Order: sequence, then C-alpha cells, then structure tokens
Amino acid sequence: MKKILLLFLLAPLMMFSQSTFEQAETYFKKEQFSKAKPLFKKYLQAHPNDAKTREYLGDIASYAKDWDTAIDYYEELVEEDENSANYHFKYGGAMGMKALEISKIRALTYIDDIKEHFEIAAKLDPKHIEVRWALVEFYIQLPGIIGGSEKKARSYANELLKISPVDGYLANGYIAEYNDRPNDAESYYKKAIQVGGSPHTYEKLTNLYEKNNKPQEAIETASKSLQKHKRNSLNYQIGKISAQYNLSPQLGLDCLQAYIKNYSVRDGVPKDWAYYRMAQIYKSLGKRDDALNWINKALSSRPDFEEAAAEKERILSM
Repeated sequence: MKKILLLFLLAPLMMFSQSTFEQAETYFKKEQFSKAKPLFKKYLQAHPNDAKTREYLGDIASYAKDWDTAIDYYEELVEEDENSANYHFKYGGAMGMKALEISKIRALTYIDDIKEHFEIAAKLDPKHIEVRWALVEFYIQLPGIIGGSEKKARSYANELLKISPVDGYLANGYIAEYNDRPNDAESYYKKAIQVGGSPHTYEKLTNLYEKNNKPQEAIETASKSLQKHKRNSLNYQIGKISAQYNLSPQLGLDCLQAYIKNYSVRDGVPKDWAYYRMAQIYKSLGKRDDALNWINKALSSRPDFEEAAAEKERILSM
C-alpha cells in the first residue's frame, strides 16, 4: 500500500518532468533554442545522467558557436558511450570549429584528435554520410605537411558514392573544384544533377560556371533549376548574372520582377539588391530614366547602400 501511495504522489512530478523535456524538444525542433535551453537545463537537474538532454544542450551550444561548452558535453558523452558514431562525429566537429577560431599554432594541437574521432565515427557507422563529408573537407583543406591528402579525401568521397551517389558526386566535384580542375568538377556536378537533381546540385554547377566566367552556362543551369524547383531565390540569381555580364537582359528583368513580386525573408537577398540589379540592366540597355528610377528605389529602401550610391553616380553620368 505504501508503494502504491508513493507512486501516486510521485506521478505528477514524473509527468511534469516528461512534459518539460517534450516541450524543450518541441522548441529545439523549431530552432527556438533560447526557449529550449532553460527547459533542458531544468530537466537535466532532475535527470543529471540523461544522455539525450546533454546531447541537445551540446547541439544548442554548437548553434550558438559556443564551442568550448559543446566540446564539454560531447566529450562526456563519448567517454560514456565509445560506440556511438554520432557522439564521435559531433565531438570531432566541435573541436574542428574551435580550431578555426583560434591561432594556427594552437589549432595544430587539435588536428590529431579531430581526425581520430571522425575516423572512429566512420568505422562505427559505415553509412554515416555527414562524417564522410567532414573527412573529405578535413583532408582536402589540411596542408599536406600536417596530414592533408587528396588521396584520402577521394577515398571518403568514393565511400560516399556507395552510400549516396549524389553525395559522392558532389564530394568528388568539391575536391576537383578545390584543386582547380573545373572540367572535372563540372562532370561530377552534372552527374549529381542526373542522379539527384536537388536545388543544391544545380546551385553547385551554377556557382562553378560563375566562378569560371561562363555566365551563359550559369544562366541556363539556374533557369533549369527554376523550372524544376520553382524557388524564388533563383529568380534573383538569374537576374544578378544577367546584370553582371550584360547577358539576356529581358530574362534578367523578368526574373527580378518575379523575385520582387514573390519576395519573402526566406529568399535571403533583400529586395533592395533586386532594385539595384534592375537599375544595372536598364543602364546597360541605355535606358537612363528607368535605371534612375530603380536605383532610387534601392536607395530609398536603404539610404546607406554604398554600391547603389556609386551606381547612381554612373547612371547620372550617362
């Protein structure tokens, strides 16, 4: 009878703890980290050994770029469960990000630990995509004198090919692009589009063409992506390329008008930049009044828009 009574008295506290965790988890999944963090901390006080709560708090610290705190959480989790690929991956990743923010000499002390935990994660989980991407970047960006290796980067890229072909082609394209082999990169990115066709695959190829002064190919690729994915941000990208290279002006104007009409903050680039690009295209067409109208809209939207102010001077001198 006493046990039943004790359970009855504790039940509300157990339900409260559960609801606290669930509410924190809901906030976390909505990326409302400032609301999730105090609830997770409160739950952790009552459940100090709960691994998932500590992992969430490590993730929140990572989002806030508080790498020392994230490292502390992940290190503790790795020590408790050495067979978790995810813990090793997050621990190595947090140390990697920490290394990017400190002096190069201090960063050197992190390299062996970063590599160790990434490679352990890869061995523990043969299908872990994220850690293989991390290893590709790690080996391709690290100077050869301290362990960098294109050969090792390609080996992990080829592992990705077996797990996720689109990731494998993108990784191999990234390696080729990093090492200034644009033709190889183009071939890999085209294969990524063939097997995946996501907005990201089109974006990688479009950006490659832009970097290598191939605006016509960039516009064509972005246009294909727009037709397939209907993303408004692509309207701006096409308009920007048109304005920068004085290419397909009517297409550029149409896309920028569509971008302005359908704009939302999720599109990323503020509307004043679209006004600016409109002005550039009209200036290239020799339409001074139209160019002046759009550049004034850009400056009205943002008076300290330095690029627009300089462009206005050029328009007035036409």
